[in-house]
Amino acid sequence: MGVASGPIRVVVAKPGLDGHDRGAKVIARALRDAGMEVVYTGLHQTPEQIVATAIQEDADAIGLSILSGAHNTLFAAVIELLRERDAADILVFGGGIIPEADIAPLKEKGVAEIFTPGATMASIVEWVRENAGRPTGA
Repeated sequence: MGVASGPIRVVVAKPGLDGHDRGAKVIARALRDAGMEVVYTGLHQTPEQIVATAIQEDADAIGLSILSGAHNTLFAAVIELLRERDAADILVFGGGIIPEADIAPLKEKGVAEIFTPGATMASIVEWVRENAGRPTGA
């Protein structure tokens, strides 16, 4: 959660009923290939499961992939649960089919960044490095 040295740790999750996870797996692989430690939670995760995994894994960030249209509800639930568990320092970012009009309100709720279709793997990796990086020394 931002204090330990070592590789950036990212939990990649598919919340809700969305059953399409190809994009999440591609992102997880790109982050892993960039030297990050990645935990992919699989399909149909609840916000509670995602937050519990992130805390247990000492994650620096959570990447949520949502294609179902439930992004406003699911992102907000993850952010709120992180706050309730004193883990608001875990960065939350996401991607998927998210209308442009919903991006600013999601950021106001605490989502750090939203990647929409067309975002490159390189830009996502670089953003995670810049925003979820761990200190190199203690």
